Amino acid sequence: MLVKELGEFGLIDRIAAMLPQRPRGVIEGIGDDVAVLDTSGPEYLLATCDTQVEGVHFTREAITAFQLGRKVAAINLSDIAAVGGEPCWGLVSLCIPGQMEVGYIEEFYLGLREEMSLAGASIVGGNLSRMESLVVVDLTLLGQVEPRRLVRRSTARLGDAVVLTGSTGESRAGLELIRRPEAALVCPGGQKLIERHLTPRPRLAQGRLLGGSGLVSSMIDVSDGLIADLSHICKASGKGAQIEVESLPVSPELSEAALAAGADPLQWALAGGEDYELLFTCAEKNFPEIERMLSEQTGTSCAKIGIITAGTGVSLRNAAGARVVAGAKGWDHFGG
Repeated sequence: MLVKELGEFGLIDRIAAMLPQRPRGVIEGIGDDVAVLDTSGPEYLLATCDTQVEGVHFTREAITAFQLGRKVAAINLSDIAAVGGEPCWGLVSLCIPGQMEVGYIEEFYLGLREEMSLAGASIVGGNLSRMESLVVVDLTLLGQVEPRRLVRRSTARLGDAVVLTGSTGESRAGLELIRRPEAALVCPGGQKLIERHLTPRPRLAQGRLLGGSGLVSSMIDVSDGLIADLSHICKASGKGAQIEVESLPVSPELSEAALAAGADPLQWALAGGEDYELLFTCAEKNFPEIERMLSEQTGTSCAKIGIITAGTGVSLRNAAGARVVAGAKGWDHFGG
């Protein structure tokens, strides 16, 4: 069997099966974006890492070194936000060609430092290695969370509302506008979309607020795409979910970009990925309080987009109650 036939998440499952199932002190381990570790202190230790590979995740022509530094930090910070945690320390492994200008590296670290500083975190070490031509960056981020604030992806409950902060699909639209400058020329709101793709903002304050509220039953950040990440909650919780497609928040800028590109904005909203919004579940009765709390304390909107169901997987329904067949399901490094 080839890796591309198994897919990213199938490969993760096979690797997990080879390793100890219940290591000492592990609250959450392989299968989640963040490892949650009990070190016998008053707070759990959080650990996450993410790799950005030139030609896979970015091209140097489309993103500046400063923007790349910010994005590398932001995508890891978003993982910490998704469990209600607080980021603290980062370690960077950087693989670069020897002929690269030193100024590029300096700009990268300035961007990395800025995004980490905004989150109250610091870079404390790392490693350098030579690559022949490509840039590869790996950031390991450590954080903390009080046990009472920890929100897992495995604890969604039958009948819970599925709720999304902000809106999705805008990063995918921004990527399209970068790829197709002619489409960007006819989109007045295109710069906002491009910024959503190049310099996403992690929902740290929102994650801390939701975790501390006691009103949220499960949570994840939207990195692989809305359907894909809701599927992760469903799989971990042993439940299914139904999305009401008319409830999805689709921004005017997203609709505008999709029209210019000849694309379906709903497909981008459902499967685009890299939006780094928070997707969470809560009791239906608690939604109004959560909506008010997020708006008043963080200025963030949220929308109820579906419900947790019995069974497995994610289904889509329109206002008439008809099942909608989705196209792309989200990002898989090996499956496409």
